[in-house]
Parts: sequence; structure tokens; C-alpha cells
Amino acid sequence: MKKEHRYRITVEHLQAAQPDTPLHAPLSFEAGNHDDVLGIVDRLRERALFDAETTASLAVGLKLFGEVALKHRDHPLFAPINGALREFIGGLKKS
Repeated sequence: MKKEHRYRITVEHLQAAQPDTPLHAPLSFEAGNHDDVLGIVDRLRERALFDAETTASLAVGLKLFGEVALKHRDHPLFAPINGALREFIGGLKKS
């Protein structure tokens, strides 16, 4: 088995767009990643590209999505974006 960082991801629905819409129960799951996601968040926050919450959303979302795309890169669903995703991540690393 490949060595990876393991994370528990929890999403809590704090407020609905419409006041009469009920809130969803929290969603919690585990995910692995070859990178230290929290370290990436810290490094991106130091760059101050965005505010702290936006930076965390970008980093965590991108790393979760990117890991799925990497593990399933041969799946036809990811064919249209594989190159663009690599280019985007490369640009983010350089910025």
C-alpha cells in the first residue's frame, strides 16, 4: 500500500440560502492524499493570494479533487481536464 497522509473531512451546513430550507446533517469522510494538505494550506496562506478561508477552500478542494483525478486519470471523465489541471496546479505553485 502506498504511503499517504490520511484526513477526516467534515462539512457542516451552517446556513441555507433560503431561510425556510432545512439544514443538512454534517457529512464526514476520510480521504488520503500523497501531499501534506494542511502544509499546503499554510504555504498558500503565507502568499496571501486570497483571504485565509478562501485559500483553505481552494487548497483543500483542489487537493481532494486532484487526488481523485490522479488515482483515476485513465477514467474517461477526467480526459478533458487532465492537462488543464496539471497546468493550473503548476501555475499555482509558481505564483
